Amino acid sequence: MTIIVITSILIPVGAKTQKGTKQTGSTGGREEDVYLSMLRTVEGLSRGVAETLSRADLTPTQYNALRILRGAGDAGVSCTEVSERMVTKDSDVTRLLDRLEARELISREREAKDRRRVVARITGEGLRVLAELDGPVAETHRRQLGHLGEKQLVTLGRLLKVAQNETG
Repeated sequence: MTIIVITSILIPVGAKTQKGTKQTGSTGGREEDVYLSMLRTVEGLSRGVAETLSRADLTPTQYNALRILRGAGDAGVSCTEVSERMVTKDSDVTRLLDRLEARELISREREAKDRRRVVARITGEGLRVLAELDGPVAETHRRQLGHLGEKQLVTLGRLLKVAQNETG
């Protein structure tokens, strides 16, 4: 059942590589084929989102950090918490936040009760930028994945969660 679902959702894997050339000698089996197909898919989806975000002169990583801070509300979160919540791990969250602060999209301050902890919060300008991007980003996702329909999106989401749970 799972194989049928995967092959009906994802581009048939294993048959061709990029540019349509025939793949020969694959030694990794179906798992490797699916893995490579997922990487190609993520690359294409990421490229579309990056193009949308470039209108606001933001990278996907900066956008992710702003969304984390918007979700945190007025309480804000520490740099460590931002790092832990990131979709893609960035080893230098401090510089990432420096760039956002330089654009006045976030603010940071040391906590009075624990001077070691720096709390980051999204600013009004950061909220405005995100609000302007909400529609275009949602439209990008619809354009990229809307052809799958609700049933296949739910199935794909479930399969990806299962794969994520197995990888930690």
